[in-house]
Amino acid sequence: MPMDIITQFAPFVFLIAIMYFVIIRPQQKEAKKRKAMLADLAKGDKVYTNGGFIVVIQKVEETILSVKINDDTIVKISRDAISKKYEDEA
Repeated sequence: MPMDIITQFAPFVFLIAIMYFVIIRPQQKEAKKRKAMLADLAKGDKVYTNGGFIVVIQKVEETILSVKINDDTIVKISRDAISKKYEDEA
């Protein structure tokens, strides 16, 4: 009887393990990488915003960044509004 229970639940355990390694673990790694990128932002970094703008960071505060959109315009945005760092492809 106990062996029947183990053989019935083995496929479910196997599916849960596959879901963990295919879905959950990669998402956790990506979230950790994004958190580290946001923590390492510094003045002068070029970044993409979630709105698609490429901006230059002028001032870094705890949760707010002052960013330069063009020569005359500096705005404040949340750290959460940053999607990724901009890498020049020159």
